[in-house]
Amino acid sequence: MKEPWLFASLISVAFYSCQEKKIAYPETRKADHEDNYFGTIVKDPYRWLEDDMSEETGAWVKAQNDLTFSWLEKIPFREKIRARIEDLWNYEKYGIPFHKAGKYYYDRNDGLQNQSVYYVLDSLSGEPRVFIDPNKFSSDGTIALSRISLSKNGSLCAYSISESGSDWEKIMIMDTGTGLLVEDTLKDVKFSDITWFGNEGIFYSSYDKPDEGSLLSGMTMHHKLYYHKTGTAQTGDKLIFGGEQNPRRYIGAGISEDQRYLVFSAAESTSGNELYFKDLQDPKGQVIPLATGFDNNHLFVGNSGTTLFMLTDFQAPNYRLMAADTRNPARDQWTEIVPEKEEVLSRASTAGNKIFLEYLKDAST
Repeated sequence: MKEPWLFASLISVAFYSCQEKKIAYPETRKADHEDNYFGTIVKDPYRWLEDDMSEETGAWVKAQNDLTFSWLEKIPFREKIRARIEDLWNYEKYGIPFHKAGKYYYDRNDGLQNQSVYYVLDSLSGEPRVFIDPNKFSSDGTIALSRISLSKNGSLCAYSISESGSDWEKIMIMDTGTGLLVEDTLKDVKFSDITWFGNEGIFYSSYDKPDEGSLLSGMTMHHKLYYHKTGTAQTGDKLIFGGEQNPRRYIGAGISEDQRYLVFSAAESTSGNELYFKDLQDPKGQVIPLATGFDNNHLFVGNSGTTLFMLTDFQAPNYRLMAADTRNPARDQWTEIVPEKEEVLSRASTAGNKIFLEYLKDAST
């Protein structure tokens, strides 16, 4: 549809025509429920709707959907809109390729596939072959691929899946040569990166699983960072950080390119984070703070030997590049590498770490 105003007008006509007839909404029961918050009584008559597993809530949702679609299906031009949107979306799409252990990977959608398919090439002139096709995970399309991560030598791939749109995910580990799963599935994973330590295992994050029957509505408070060694049971995974001893809502980990340092962020909201590191070459290595508190943002960029580089807005609203010596990592001992300036911020938001480091190298000379 070429004219946006025309599309909006048609929707308005349909809306107001519906208003001419009185809508009989499903009845929503009011319960006699009250909460006492520090002496203040707050009525909450619809608390029962928070029990998303109850038959009553399910019946209420079904009734609401039935009413909604009974009106949507009366819109005379609804099918034309659907067909037009399908036509606009029906074009080939490619994701950003990446190189790992001599092979090239990318994702592609032929236009109307529910999920993009991952392909692999042995060389840039080679023929692509399917690596992972998430459209085959389930016949009804309710299982989605969330993320993939390959081990250092590319022999193993860990990927996570979400079932029916749930934030709770599973991590599968696959032999990239055969395409077969090589061990038990990691379960009850939530809001997690997948970070390989060489080819030996992965770091991932999760919460304690809510009680049975409240998986979707149960509160999740304390994120935990775990290490899983391939070939072992998930019950033996090592807790690295988090939980009640270090109550944080979001913990995400990365590893330096030389595989020496585990560096992870811990946050309580979507703005402001702490930064920690652990020397993986030291069997007795402890988790050491780089930056604490949640007033500033800190992003690990890379390392050179025992020096870690961070992009931070600490005392620099437009960000600057700082260096920390792991032998004396306190923030007041950091060294400024590239001072705050607007160009660094814009490049940092669009470039990968390696490209950004090259830019910083040029900018500092």
